[in-house]
Amino acid sequence: MRIHRLVSVLSATALAATAVLVPVTAATADRPGADLPTAHDQAHAHNDYEHDRPLYDALAHGFTSVEADVWLVDGELLVAHDAEDLDPERTFASLYLEPLRDLVRGRGRSVFPHWDGTFQLLIDIKSEGESTYAAIESELAQYRPVFAQYVRGRVLDGPVQAVISGNRPLATMADADRRYGFYDGRSGDLDSGIPAALMPLVSDNWANLFTWSGTGEMPADEREQLHAYVAAAHAAGYRVRFWNTLDVAGPARDAIWTELLDAGVDHLNTDDLAGLDQFLTAGGR
Repeated sequence: MRIHRLVSVLSATALAATAVLVPVTAATADRPGADLPTAHDQAHAHNDYEHDRPLYDALAHGFTSVEADVWLVDGELLVAHDAEDLDPERTFASLYLEPLRDLVRGRGRSVFPHWDGTFQLLIDIKSEGESTYAAIESELAQYRPVFAQYVRGRVLDGPVQAVISGNRPLATMADADRRYGFYDGRSGDLDSGIPAALMPLVSDNWANLFTWSGTGEMPADEREQLHAYVAAAHAAGYRVRFWNTLDVAGPARDAIWTELLDAGVDHLNTDDLAGLDQFLTAGGR
């Protein structure tokens, strides 16, 4: 399933308050309008929740995939990178599920007008896997029109696909007759035969597979390895993402992003929303 471009609508409240659509910028992204910048199929917002406006800052830069770290605390799903940063007001529902519901509402099978792709919500489980995954499934079920789901051997497409990373309980997910979560695999799963209906995404630490860090030409053998890796993943129906690629602005990072695009990597992982937006808008070179 490809991740396509993202366009937005005014929320019902904003629509009632104004008769015209307004452009979305980083300053107005908490009330998305119709005029988002061109969306980037490959743009993934790593640790999206650390930005001033989780989700909306990513939308304002054309990102079609965002990542949230989730903890289960006293029955509530909270979003934070580390346990000491947990805040009861920063819930998974308020930062992601409710805004996505509002964006989808009234749009039928598409998140935004003139767009029929699937937005990716990558959910990185930080607390105990089984209980946190069960809580995630319970919350996603409350937003059923928003999410793709697996039902007895079939994937029912939706505006958003929730992909479970981190402490993900593979056996539980594989045994489910119905689920909203899809599994984020690793490079070791590439030849596992796990169906794309369970594992649509394969992610890994760049440094686990490659030594090149963007300086000089990419070694020919590593370039060949990267292209073969992506081709094998795509042949099995999996999308590809790497984390821990260089994320410091400069020629070396651009060189890595260029190689990833040339190889067909589906999601470029970054914390620098503006930087990747500018890179892709300029043609990815």
